[in-house]
Amino acid sequence: MKAFALVDSPDHVCCRYRLRAFEPALHAEGWTLSLQSLERGTFGRLFQYGRASEFDIVILQRRLLPGWQLAWLRKHSRRLVFDFDDAVLYRDSYDRRGLRSHRRTTRFDRTVRMADTVIAGNDFLADCALRGGARPDRVRVIPTCIETARYPVVPRALDDGRTGLDLVWIGSSSTLQGLEQQRALWEQIGREVPGVRLRVICDRFPTFDDLPVVAVPWSGGTEATELAAGDVGITWVPDDLWSRGKCGLKVLQYQAAGLPVLANPVGVHCEMIEPGVSGYLPNTPGEWVEAVRRLASDRALRARMSVAARANVETYYSVSAWGPTFVATLAEPEVRVPTPHTRAFDRPRPGGRHVRRPRSGTQRPPALS
Repeated sequence: MKAFALVDSPDHVCCRYRLRAFEPALHAEGWTLSLQSLERGTFGRLFQYGRASEFDIVILQRRLLPGWQLAWLRKHSRRLVFDFDDAVLYRDSYDRRGLRSHRRTTRFDRTVRMADTVIAGNDFLADCALRGGARPDRVRVIPTCIETARYPVVPRALDDGRTGLDLVWIGSSSTLQGLEQQRALWEQIGREVPGVRLRVICDRFPTFDDLPVVAVPWSGGTEATELAAGDVGITWVPDDLWSRGKCGLKVLQYQAAGLPVLANPVGVHCEMIEPGVSGYLPNTPGEWVEAVRRLASDRALRARMSVAARANVETYYSVSAWGPTFVATLAEPEVRVPTPHTRAFDRPRPGGRHVRRPRSGTQRPPALS
C-alpha cells in the first residue's frame, strides 16, 4: 500500500508528530509514505493533485483548499484522508481579526464532508468535524503522540544538594505570546516562591523583573535533554475555541521527560493531567503560586509525579500504543470500532474509536464570553 501526504512541510511539528512518527508502524505493515510540502503555485499544486492517482490513499494535513482545488484532489484520490490537530476552522487566539472566519469555516466544512476519513487530534476537533457535516462513521480520534524512547528520564536523588526549582516552558515565538500575556502571574510566582527559575526553550526569550529566565535555544537534537534538565513543566493557553482544539503537545513532552506539569484547566489539559497525581490544574494566580510552592518544597512529591506523568504518556499518548490504530485507520477506514468505556477522569485510549453524532443540532460551539 502506498500513501501520499500533502503537508505544510515534512519538518513541520504537525507532520513530525502525526505522520512521520508512525512511519515505522506503516513500514512494518508493508506501507510506503511519501511526504510533500503543498506547493504554493497553482500549477505546482495541480501536478501534485494529479500524482494522487498513483497512490492508494492521500492524506491532506491541516490545509484548507479552495473549493475547486479540493474537488480536483478528490477526483484524483482513490481515498482521501483529512488529518488535523488544530481548530483550523478558526483563526488563532492572537489574531487581531478575531477567531471567526467565514472562509475558513466554509473550506473546513467542505473538506470534512468530502474526505473518506477524518482524523481529529481530540474530541473537540472531532465534534467540529461532525458539526461541519462529516459522517460520524468516518471520523476517528487519534491524539498527537510521543516517541517516548527519545525522551530520557533523569532520576534525581532526594538529597543531591540541588536548591531551587526550575520551571520549564518549550515552544515557538508564536506560542510564546501566551506565556508573555501572563507576565503578572510569573512575576508573582518569582516574588513569592524563593529560588524559582524559568527555563525557556525557544527561538525567542522573554524577560521578567522578578523571575530569572534561563534562555535555552531550541534544537531538535537537544530539546528532550533540555526538558529533562528542568523540574516542572508549565503551559498556559487562553480559554477560547482555538485553544480547545489544541492537542497538548507541550504537556506530552513534559510528561515524556518525566516532569510534573502545571497547566490551566482548558481543553485537553484536563484530560492529560490528573491533579495531585501527575501535576496540577491551577486556575487563579493564588492556585498557581500554591502549586509551585508545594512542588518546590516537596521533592518526594515531584518524584512520585514524575513516575505518574511518564506512565500516562506511555500508556495513552505514545507512538507505540497508537501505531496499530493509525495503520488500521488508513487501511480499513470503514471498520466500525466501538467507543471504549471511559472513566470519570477521561483519557484518549488506543483503539481508534469512532465518534457519535453531536447531541444538539448542527450549530457551532458557542463563542466564549
